[in-house]
Amino acid sequence: MSVVANAAAAADQFTPLTVREIAKAPSARLSPDRSKGWLRRSLPLVWAHKLTLGFALGLSTLSVALQAGLLLISRHTIDYAITLRTASLEAWVALLVLVAVLLFIVSLLGRQLLFVTGFGIEYDLRSIVFEHLQRLPYEFHVRNQTGQLMSRANSDIRVVQAFLTFGPSIAISLLGAVFYFAVMITISPLLTAVALFTIPLVYWAGVRMRRLMFPISWLVQARAGDVSTVVEENIGGVRVVKAFAAESYQLRNLALAARKLQWAGIQQVDIQARWSPVLQALPALSLAGVLLLGGWMVIHHQVSIGTLVAFNGYVLLMQAPFRMLGFILAMGQMASASAHRIYEVLDTPPAIVDKAGAAPLVVTLPEVRFRGVGYRYDPELPEILSGLDLTIAPGETLALVGATGSGKSTAARLLNRTLDVTDGAVEIDRVDVRDVTLSSLRRTVGMVLDEPFLFSASILENIAYGQPDAGFEDIVAAAKAAGAHDFISELPGGYDAVVGERGYTLSGGQRQRIAIARVLLLDPKVLVLDDATSAIDVHVELEIHRALRKLLGQRTTLVVAHRLSTLALADRVALLDEGRVVAQGSHADLLVSEPRYAAILARVQEEGAAHAEENAEAPKRPAVVADVEVRELNPDLIGGGS
Repeated sequence: MSVVANAAAAADQFTPLTVREIAKAPSARLSPDRSKGWLRRSLPLVWAHKLTLGFALGLSTLSVALQAGLLLISRHTIDYAITLRTASLEAWVALLVLVAVLLFIVSLLGRQLLFVTGFGIEYDLRSIVFEHLQRLPYEFHVRNQTGQLMSRANSDIRVVQAFLTFGPSIAISLLGAVFYFAVMITISPLLTAVALFTIPLVYWAGVRMRRLMFPISWLVQARAGDVSTVVEENIGGVRVVKAFAAESYQLRNLALAARKLQWAGIQQVDIQARWSPVLQALPALSLAGVLLLGGWMVIHHQVSIGTLVAFNGYVLLMQAPFRMLGFILAMGQMASASAHRIYEVLDTPPAIVDKAGAAPLVVTLPEVRFRGVGYRYDPELPEILSGLDLTIAPGETLALVGATGSGKSTAARLLNRTLDVTDGAVEIDRVDVRDVTLSSLRRTVGMVLDEPFLFSASILENIAYGQPDAGFEDIVAAAKAAGAHDFISELPGGYDAVVGERGYTLSGGQRQRIAIARVLLLDPKVLVLDDATSAIDVHVELEIHRALRKLLGQRTTLVVAHRLSTLALADRVALLDEGRVVAQGSHADLLVSEPRYAAILARVQEEGAAHAEENAEAPKRPAVVADVEVRELNPDLIGGGS
C-alpha cells in the first residue's frame, strides 16, 4: 500500500542535489496582472536589484552634476584667470583636472554597476522564462516551433534586459537636461529660449518614430525566430537531410527565411535612418542660433566670453540626451515587442501542476489502475482513450498491444502526468496521480521512450542524469542491466566518453541501452517501457530481457509493445481497440481466442520483417564517439513503430 507522506518532511528528497547546490532562484517574479503594461509588469524584477541600480543611478546623477561643474569652472577660468587676470590660472586648472578625474572615476563605477544590474536582471528573466517553459504542457511544445521559443528565451530577453538596464540611465541624462536648462536660465533667458525652440519638433518626431517602430520591431523578432527554427531543425535533423540529399532544399528554406528577416530589418533600419537624424539635427539648429545670438551679445558686451563658452557647453550637453532620444525610442519599441513575445509564453498557464496540498508519493510495490480514463488532444478531435479500465497488479508486467493510433503511448504518458486525463483517473495504489507532487510521481514512474534523448555530455553523466549523486558502482550496475556496459567499456574513454549532440554519435540501439540504464539507476517502483528496445539487435534484446526479468519482479511494469519479442517480458497482455481494453490474457490465450489480436501481431511482424530486410541491405556504419571511430558491437535491426 502507498503512503502519502507529509509534504514538508519529504519533498526535499525529490530535488536533485546539483540543483540544490548550484541553482539560484530568481530575485523576484514578474507581475501576473495582464491589465498592466509590459514595463509595469517588469518593475518587480527591476526593484529586486534596487541597491546596485540605485547606486548606479546615483553615480550617473553625480556625473551629470560634475559635468555641469566642469563648465562652470571653465567659465570662471576664462573670465577671471585669462580675460580679467584676477585669479590664479594654475589654481583653476588644477581644480578643473581634479573634477575631471573625479568624473572619470564616478562614470567608471556607475557603468560597472549598471552592467552588474543588467546581467542580474537578464539572469532572473532567463531563469523565469526557462522555468516556465519547463512547466508548460507537452502539447504547448508540440504546437510551438523550437526556434521561436529559443528566440524568445534568448534574443528577446537580451533586448528587454538592455532597455531595463540602460533606460533608467538615459532617463537620468534627460533629467540632467532639465538641470542644465535651469542653469542656462540663470545665465541668459534669451539664449535659453533660442536653444530650446526646436523642442516641440523633437517631441513630435520622437512620437512619430515610436509609432512606426513597434510593429516592425515585432516582425523583426518573429522572423529572427523563423530563421532560428530553420537552423535548429536542420542541425537536429542533419541525418535525415543528408539521407535525402536535401541540403539544397534546406538552403532554400534558410534563404527564404533570411530574406524575410532582411526585408523586415531593412524597414526597421530605414525608419531609424529617416527619423534619428531629425532628432539629432534639430538641436544642432538651436546651437547655431545660440552661436549667432551669443556672438552678437559678446560683441556688445552683454555676456562674457567665458559665459558664452559655458552656455555652448550646456547646449552640447543637452544635445546628448536628444541624440540618444531616437536610440532609446527605438530600443523601447524593440523591448516592447520582445516583452510582448515573452509574456505570450509566460501568460500561458501550465496545465499540469501540483494541486494545493499535494504530498509526495511513497510506495514499495504498487498497484496501477486506469479507472474510466478518457483523453483527447484537442476538444474538437475525437477521444484517443475512452472509458479505459485496466489494472496492473503489484509486481506484474503487463504488455499493452494495439493498432497504430490506438492510444498505447498516450496511456503510458498519463501514468506520469506528461499528459492529464480528461475523464476518469489514473491511480497508483488507489491514490490519484493528480493528488501527489509531480517530482515524487516522476521519480516513482520511470519511463523509457522509443526515441531516447542523450545530452552532449559523458556517458556517465547521461546515465546519472536523474541521480547525479549516484556512485560509480551503481552506474555500472545499471549499465550492465541495460546491456550497455560491454560497448561502453570498448569506447575510447569508457564511461567518460563524450557523446555528440542528442547522442547521435552512438547508434540507435546504443542510445536506447543508455536510456534504459538511466531509468534503471533511479530504481523506479513503476517502470514504463514504450518500445524501449526497438532499435536494439535481437540478440542484445534477449540479453536485456534476461537482465530485466530479474528486476521486473521488484516493480510494477507497463510495456507498450511494438515488437513480438517484447511480449516475452509480459505476464499478461491487454489489447487496446478504439481507446479501451477489449481483451486481456496471456499471449497464447489471446492468440487463439481473439482474432483482432492475431491480426495486429501479424501486421507488426510484417512491418518488422520489412524493416529488418531494409537494414540487412544497408551497409553497417561504425559508431563514432567524440570524433573517434570504434567497432560497433551489434547491427541495428529497427522494429516497427507505433
